[in-house]
Amino acid sequence: MAREGAGLFAAFRVLGRFSGHVPHVLRYHGRHREFYLAVAVGRSVHTYNVSTRRPGNTLPQDITCLAADRMLIFASYDNILHAFARNKEVVHTYEGHKAKIHLLQPFGDHVISVDVDNVLIVWNIQSEEEYLQIDFDKATFAVSALLHPSTYLNKILLGSEQGTLQLWNIRSNKLLYSFPGWGLAVTTLEQAPAVDVVAVGLVSGHIIVHNIKFDETLMKFQQDWGPITAISFRTADGHPVMAAGSPVGHIALWDLEEKKLMCQMQDAHSTAIAGMTFVPGEPLLVTNGADNALRIWIFDGPGGTGRVLRSRMGHSAPPTKIRYHGQNGEQILSAGQDGTLQSFSTVHEKFNKSLGRGSINKKKSKKKGLKLDTMALPPIIAFASEVAHQSDWDGIVACHQGYITCTTWNYQKTSMGAHKLRPEEFSKHKPIDIYATAVDITSCGNFAVIGMSTGQVDVYNMQSGIHRGYYGKETAHEGAIRGVAVDGLNQLVITAGSEGLIKFWKFKVKDLVYSTELSSSPSGILLHRDSGILGIAFDDFTISVLDIETRKIVRTFSGHHGRINDMTFSPDGRWLITSSMDCSIKTWDLPSGCLIDCFLVDSAAVSLTMSPTGDFLASAHVDDLGIYLWSNRSLYSLVSLRPLPADYEPSLVTLPSNCPMQDADVSGDEDLCDEMIEYVSPEQLGEQLVTLSLLPESRWKNLLNLDIIKKKNKPREPPKVPKSAPFFIPTLPGLIPRYIAPEEENDIQSKVVNLGILAQKSDFCIHLEEALSTNQYKAPLDLLKSLGPSNIEVELRGLAPEGGGSMEVMLSFLRMIGMMLNKKHNFELAQAYLALFLKLHLKILSSEPKLLEEISKLSMQLEETWAHLRALFNQSLCVLTYMKSALL
Repeated sequence: MAREGAGLFAAFRVLGRFSGHVPHVLRYHGRHREFYLAVAVGRSVHTYNVSTRRPGNTLPQDITCLAADRMLIFASYDNILHAFARNKEVVHTYEGHKAKIHLLQPFGDHVISVDVDNVLIVWNIQSEEEYLQIDFDKATFAVSALLHPSTYLNKILLGSEQGTLQLWNIRSNKLLYSFPGWGLAVTTLEQAPAVDVVAVGLVSGHIIVHNIKFDETLMKFQQDWGPITAISFRTADGHPVMAAGSPVGHIALWDLEEKKLMCQMQDAHSTAIAGMTFVPGEPLLVTNGADNALRIWIFDGPGGTGRVLRSRMGHSAPPTKIRYHGQNGEQILSAGQDGTLQSFSTVHEKFNKSLGRGSINKKKSKKKGLKLDTMALPPIIAFASEVAHQSDWDGIVACHQGYITCTTWNYQKTSMGAHKLRPEEFSKHKPIDIYATAVDITSCGNFAVIGMSTGQVDVYNMQSGIHRGYYGKETAHEGAIRGVAVDGLNQLVITAGSEGLIKFWKFKVKDLVYSTELSSSPSGILLHRDSGILGIAFDDFTISVLDIETRKIVRTFSGHHGRINDMTFSPDGRWLITSSMDCSIKTWDLPSGCLIDCFLVDSAAVSLTMSPTGDFLASAHVDDLGIYLWSNRSLYSLVSLRPLPADYEPSLVTLPSNCPMQDADVSGDEDLCDEMIEYVSPEQLGEQLVTLSLLPESRWKNLLNLDIIKKKNKPREPPKVPKSAPFFIPTLPGLIPRYIAPEEENDIQSKVVNLGILAQKSDFCIHLEEALSTNQYKAPLDLLKSLGPSNIEVELRGLAPEGGGSMEVMLSFLRMIGMMLNKKHNFELAQAYLALFLKLHLKILSSEPKLLEEISKLSMQLEETWAHLRALFNQSLCVLTYMKSALL
């Protein structure tokens, strides 16, 4: 049985995605009088006004091409072109290409698109119809660049992989002129500020500034870093500067007056420059690249070089470990394969921080630049953070892939910390085959515990970086350390070794307290400090949960079919959420020991972390730059937390997009919610169980004491009825109206009681008489349950012959009590009703043999049931008393 979507977690949004390989687009908004920047990120378009971001709509697949005109943003995926209005709504869709679109050019009321099969289509924007289609022969003219030259009416310039250029009139569908070119493939075309002048970027790294009116080359430049990926001209404050981007991330700035290289901006991006645009009229350059960075450079310093004015950047290589930082659930620390440690805010991206790259020597690293940096540390594989004392000293400790030294990081200063933590014997030389594998930091932020591949476990002071000792005589374990954890009170250190042992050590004196052998080799451990629950992942894809108080395995879960990558606990410690290489994310309920949620994702989650406030689950995935947020639906809607059946087939869930998800998935779960709302607990869970009624105590507890209650509540003098005034007060006739004086009422009510009313049988008696023949006692019992204590006494008094009842009715009542005791349902009501019945009618019962026989049967039933109950009560009380005394 498959269930639609994820039951417990709903896709919310992605963090840390800012740019891709698609060039950005700059557009001017006339009414707002400011420039907007559109960037394609995965399946979404983000729009910035150079300071704030607005997420746009989401397309079904990743966007491959982007363009914009005055009103619309055009984005294509595969062979379909869409137009967005107001940055979010898809208002037009253009379908007609057979292959993937790779070039776009808005053109007045039309938009031009070119696909990889060399088909050019001119679309009418409003009617979505094809205005013109031109097929080019790939062998002679493979279109690689597209430009509308300024002031050239109805004309477009096409560049080709063969190196030739063609000028077309798309209104008359005529080739106007063919440029011989330079024998090298054209990669980009850019309009210069001067009319008729175009910059042509070639695959060889040459830039040709060409006059297309006279087919003359005005100037020629060469770049050493490969093909030209982007060109832009600076039009502000009279500086004739041309910028060119390269595939290695460098930018060259050329002085067009002196026709020479002005300066270079090396490592502007760590990957190819995808898009580059000077903001018209301002000394600002906008760049984006596939390294997930978007930067605005300002040219206000000497030498003509630019400095970063504003930037938005995430990981340029996939994150490997993510953890929530602090208790407010607003920051996620993330370590990536690019060697950086970053903090992403779940509130707003303006609070994002980059703590930089790990480096052996910061000063030398800065001098060498990114590409030649031999001082860079390998990527972080594990880290631990604590907010206590983070403003006084470093609060994060991290270990690096295949590296012996652990580093500290300072969250407040957003930089690498002061200390390098490694054993003293390796202070002068660094062995290749020994490295740190696991780290933890104490809840007070004073100490770091580091596990090594040799089985050694060391303690360091975070403030001074001094080595404070190690666990075990030489090593804590024979195998490599797979995990270390410190409890919340700094009493215990728990270590797991690859040889299959878990050991408990006293934190301060470093003595071994307890050691236990596991069923298999552990691959990682995770401690929930508040509840003292330790999750252990094994190499055989199973998970165990160990209680550190009793030091016993309390739960074991199996169901994953791949290596378990990461685990996280919910804040209350009730759920353990695990991710595996089988692309599943599973939620295990610890109290019940059951799987309550499971869903599949496209790429396996390498790391998971649950918010300390319980509102979001965050995940990082294989070959993915983003951190994905999943909202915990149990906080805001009705979600089934029942165990999943054995034949449950998890469904594939699409990863969250860049804009927050709408409530589209709520409709799909209506059936599930309806099923839960209609679910009613059965009256009795099992026939052998004694079940109490749900009636309040006031209905049955005081039935025997009603006469005492009535005496206590009896008023000292009878209440006086207030005299009611007539609606029209009567007046005497005459010139002056006078009111008639009220007369005393001397009517004395008759105290003769109408016996005709008492002579009638009550509904309860009638139901009991019927039940004698049918043996169905539900109707009289339901009637009795609906009455109050006084009415119950009246009804039971009326069962005796002198009260208008009969012996048959009394016998029927006793049988009703017998039925209640047989079914073990409404147990306390049966006791209360029987006690009141015996109190009222003891004389009659003792003189009637039929009733005596029925009472003796009831007595035996009561004895049996009560003996069983009393044994269970005594056992429970005994266990409870022992637990109280044992734990104190």
